[in-house]
Amino acid sequence: MIDVSFASLELPASGALALLVPEDGLSGGLWEALEAASGGQVGRAVAAAEFKGGKGKSVTLLAPAPGMSRVVLVGLGKEALTPRALEEAGGAAAALLGKDAEAALALASGEGEIAHALVGAVLRSYSFDHYRTKQKAVDKPRLKRIMGLGADAAASQAVWQRHAPVIAGAFITRDLVSEPANVLTPPEMAARAARLAKLGLEVEVLDPDELARLKFGALLGVAQGSTQPPRVVILRWDGLGGKTDPLLFVGKGVTFDSGGISIKGAAGMEDMKWDMGGAGTVIGLMAALAGRGAKVDAIGIVGLVENMPDGNAQRPGDVVTSYSGQTIEVINTDAEGRLVLADILWYAQERFKPRVTIDLATLTGAVIVALGHEFGGVFSNDDDLAAKLIVAGGAVGEKLWHMPLAESFDKAIKSDIADMKNVGGRPAGASTAAAFLQRFVNKTPWAHLDIAGMAWADKDLPTVPKGASAYGVRLLDELVARFYE
Repeated sequence: MIDVSFASLELPASGALALLVPEDGLSGGLWEALEAASGGQVGRAVAAAEFKGGKGKSVTLLAPAPGMSRVVLVGLGKEALTPRALEEAGGAAAALLGKDAEAALALASGEGEIAHALVGAVLRSYSFDHYRTKQKAVDKPRLKRIMGLGADAAASQAVWQRHAPVIAGAFITRDLVSEPANVLTPPEMAARAARLAKLGLEVEVLDPDELARLKFGALLGVAQGSTQPPRVVILRWDGLGGKTDPLLFVGKGVTFDSGGISIKGAAGMEDMKWDMGGAGTVIGLMAALAGRGAKVDAIGIVGLVENMPDGNAQRPGDVVTSYSGQTIEVINTDAEGRLVLADILWYAQERFKPRVTIDLATLTGAVIVALGHEFGGVFSNDDDLAAKLIVAGGAVGEKLWHMPLAESFDKAIKSDIADMKNVGGRPAGASTAAAFLQRFVNKTPWAHLDIAGMAWADKDLPTVPKGASAYGVRLLDELVARFYE
């Protein structure tokens, strides 16, 4: 993470400067100081570029004044300076400042909290280049330090300190989701999660022998085709001393999904390294809650498997017995994530008696057909919980859309020979998958987030560079902070 600091609203003597400008808002002491330092060059350049501060507009000026490498002006438009608007503008500024090692960021008007813009700038500055050996210096990210300029540096520092652990948690998730599957196997992912004990999390790892003893038949059925042994990791944060019924977060962690015997097509299969995105989010969230000392009791549990098609793999038509005792006819081995979640959902609710359960999974392609890459899908047995999630997501720019659950979707997974089957056909595939999960919920207030379209960004977004998005970490942290602390 780049280094962040705060100072008073004064023109920096060196480095780069990014000014966030409301529409028709180029005025104030900082702008006047910049004009004076540049001998009027900045004003002339802005006029020539016809820059007026429109939303999404920007202009970059190179070496406009002694000691300054560049000035970047980013338009805010006419909208209110909400934290989210400032984050997006800060992210846009960071993308334009990537060639500078040091930069300052300020609001041209002096109004608004500059720390929110730095949140966006730092989120946008993330890069994953662990495996690059021949990257040219000119192509490497160079922004190492950024300073927020504002009227009250101490207040800005306090805002930043609230958000910094959450950004660190999001970066943990981005790192995990970015890793190739030959590196991030289930045992390796479990080991990385276990290292978070240094933050004060209590960590428990269940190995294959323990999973067999517990009779996690659905999860083990998915894992049996791989040479990589499965793991279940439980992360516990007792922010209230473990004295309350905890919030429960459950994540699907398929570290690579070939589809098993129902094998996927070759095109795009490399993307299935991020089929553990739900588990990655839960791990990053728990790191965030611990890092900021959240006043809440919370449990994170992730099921980690690899879905491969060897001679021991489960077959279409096999019947497995889940931890709950319910039997499942496996019609399609590529509908494996719901089998993993079935066991850990029931187990965690039975063991921890949570007041709320939320699971996250890159579960279905059907949700992408419905919502594209704009919204995650939320399915819930509790409308109040769904509404809270939507509000929290809107606050941090991680949007959700309330999707339907109905008795007809549950009927679609009726099996001829077992308690249920793991797919309900092509119609309403995201809803029938959610109906399957609901059979393992035990009447707890529950929400299922299908994040298949959101875990990976195919293009640069305001606060997310192309790649792993960490969708859900900030959303769920906001949910906890806004409604449960």
